[in-house]
Amino acid sequence: MSDAPENWIGKRETCVDALDSALAARIAAMLDRPMPGAGDELSPLWHWAFFQIPVPPSGTGHDGHIAPGGFLPKSDGNTRMWAGGRVEFHKPLVIGRSAERSSTIHSVNEKHGRSGKLLFVTVRHEYHQNGELCLSEEQDIVYKAPAAPRLSLDQPVPDAQWSNRITPSPLLLFRYSAVTFNGHRIHYDKPYTTQEEGYPDLVVQGPLIATLMVQAFTDANPDLTPVRLSYRGLRPLTVNKSFNVEGQIVGQGKAQLWAANEDGPAHQGEIEFKEKNQ
Repeated sequence: MSDAPENWIGKRETCVDALDSALAARIAAMLDRPMPGAGDELSPLWHWAFFQIPVPPSGTGHDGHIAPGGFLPKSDGNTRMWAGGRVEFHKPLVIGRSAERSSTIHSVNEKHGRSGKLLFVTVRHEYHQNGELCLSEEQDIVYKAPAAPRLSLDQPVPDAQWSNRITPSPLLLFRYSAVTFNGHRIHYDKPYTTQEEGYPDLVVQGPLIATLMVQAFTDANPDLTPVRLSYRGLRPLTVNKSFNVEGQIVGQGKAQLWAANEDGPAHQGEIEFKEKNQ
């Protein structure tokens, strides 16, 4: 295959996972949630800790990510980040039962932003269990030239109907990287993070922030069930610096979600929901 990124469009990958209850228990311990067991429903977005294809150190790049050029396209000299995505919740995955994820490179687009050339890659995933589609999602991955990160955003934060205060400790970041098999060094290697990628401190994982935003929604609205979620990162959040995960219902079946601190909004999302058992 040519190294031209657009030639990766249509590339496919599959992964089967038993949705082991021991790993689900580790996720619960990390998030300080009740311990689930085999036969229980997997909580929203916990599937990101499963369906990980193990790669030895020889298969990783300098930044700790799986080296590009296999499933994901190459973009030499650029850093890679998970920028956001969209998830449709068709029915819950069940812990302790085998499931399969099928993945396809849907699009590759080059754009220009504040930090220069950007390469956006959208990956589509479908998750099946017992022959039924349980989740479908798109993940947006961005490759960009190394540049100083935006640390604040001068935008108003909406009034919240619910709010959870989060202080992201080094332990939380380490455990989330561990349960998701995420080797990106900006989450645990401070010298690399500050000296090579230009962040002031270890960076909170975007998928973790999205998980906490949805968790805050479900805690505040126990009679509502997520149907669709869209989310994106606006700027990084860093270790030991507290932030709030908040939201408000904005219309019939819709709510806004966000993560913010005194430096402004950092992540935002929208969730569509229905009444439980509807």
